Amino acid sequence: MFAKKPKMGVEVDPQVEATPQTIQARLISDTGEEAGPPIDLPAGITTQQLGLICNALLKNEEATPYLFFVGEDEIKKSLEDTLDLGTVDTENVIDIVYQPQAVFKVRPVTRCTSSMPGHAEAVVSLNFSPDGKHLASGSGDTTVRLWDLTTETPHFTCSGHKQWVLCVAWAPDGKRLASACKAGKIIIWDPETGQQVGRTLTGHRKHINCLSWEPFHQNPECRKLASASSDGDCRIWDVKLGSCLLNIAGHTNAVTAVRWGGAGLIYTSSKDRSIKMWRAADGILCRTFTGHAHWVNNIALSTDYVLRTGPFHPVKDRTKSYLSMTPEELQASALQRFQAVCPDEVESLVSCSDDNTLYLWRNNGNKCVERMTGHQNVVNDVKFSPDVKLIASASFDKSVRLWRASDGQYVATFRGHVQAVYTLAWSADSRLICSGSKDSTLKVWSIQSKKLAQELPGHADEVFGVDWAPDGSRVASGGKDKVIKLWAY
Repeated sequence: MFAKKPKMGVEVDPQVEATPQTIQARLISDTGEEAGPPIDLPAGITTQQLGLICNALLKNEEATPYLFFVGEDEIKKSLEDTLDLGTVDTENVIDIVYQPQAVFKVRPVTRCTSSMPGHAEAVVSLNFSPDGKHLASGSGDTTVRLWDLTTETPHFTCSGHKQWVLCVAWAPDGKRLASACKAGKIIIWDPETGQQVGRTLTGHRKHINCLSWEPFHQNPECRKLASASSDGDCRIWDVKLGSCLLNIAGHTNAVTAVRWGGAGLIYTSSKDRSIKMWRAADGILCRTFTGHAHWVNNIALSTDYVLRTGPFHPVKDRTKSYLSMTPEELQASALQRFQAVCPDEVESLVSCSDDNTLYLWRNNGNKCVERMTGHQNVVNDVKFSPDVKLIASASFDKSVRLWRASDGQYVATFRGHVQAVYTLAWSADSRLICSGSKDSTLKVWSIQSKKLAQELPGHADEVFGVDWAPDGSRVASGGKDKVIKLWAY
């Protein structure tokens, strides 16, 4: 089992005897600055332990991940794995070069960079494209607008709807935009030209409340779209053929939200107080989740962020641009990101309701994981943090609440708004939340300090829509004052 110590008088291989147990090393940056004086390190020290020492020497407030090199060789596991210890001169100090890895950190938005008028009625919904390059807005003036984010000016005005545009949703490849209106019609747009693509999708008898595209890792063609309508149905469309593939009927009242999950399931919430889970392939009902005592207003999935951004990772590998990747590579990248968040295909689902509560569910169980209580009024919006550790909920009780995503336990309450909070958006690094309220302000909250990080006044009326760009660069907001505002650091 264990190597015995050599007895006196027994010849020992000089190579074994000379193996040093500790090594004198000095941590230096790739620009040549020393982190501190030379220190004795055990030969078996791991990269994780080196990281702790490096952060301590540099007195970093937040732990920064580092890569370590000896000469040209990267220390992948431990020092002794990288160095040939038999040849190391223990008299000399070894230089270990540390390189900080890019930590994706979103800075809190602090100022309004532009106010973009143009809509003639309230801005009801807005959404950044998955790569963060485009912004689309839907309004009560029946138009969809596409905005140029480099010049912060309107790019295209898309006309085609006859009634209020209630929701807009980008395809996961960012090459198409879907919009739906009060008349129950869906139009697909090309963001490069502002023109309609294909025919208008008709079939719903009442207004459409929500749209959700098929995830990129399941089909990089991005052909299928799910819609939830007040007529009680959820429909699946093929946007290329311009036809309805499936009509999923089962709710007895308006369908308020739809989410196309990454594991081949579609989730719908309804005013009939239930949430239903369907098989995306054939529309077969898999489960019905009940418990709410009033309308279910919205649902969120633990995989929402990775499904929304698909292959467009904000902390992307700079060496390979998306433009040079094949559809297969992009699909593999999207699948890898989905599996990192959801390795066993068990998605978590949270629902919020007019009964002032939230329920946390898993797609592999019938019973709720936790009934989350504490709000004193209608809960209107709910979102998982991109790192899937927290859940934020916005309520008409003027507060935003934070919950633990693993078990639904209460974490904190953010108070500061003086009227109902309608909507919220997470920053891509899960460190900040931006909330939009009836009181005409946006507020940015810090998860670390559990306090208000920034107050953003500027709108002249209620804020209906807030979205944080997936790359963390800016926040867009719109509402009753018909103006879209962009906020940045």
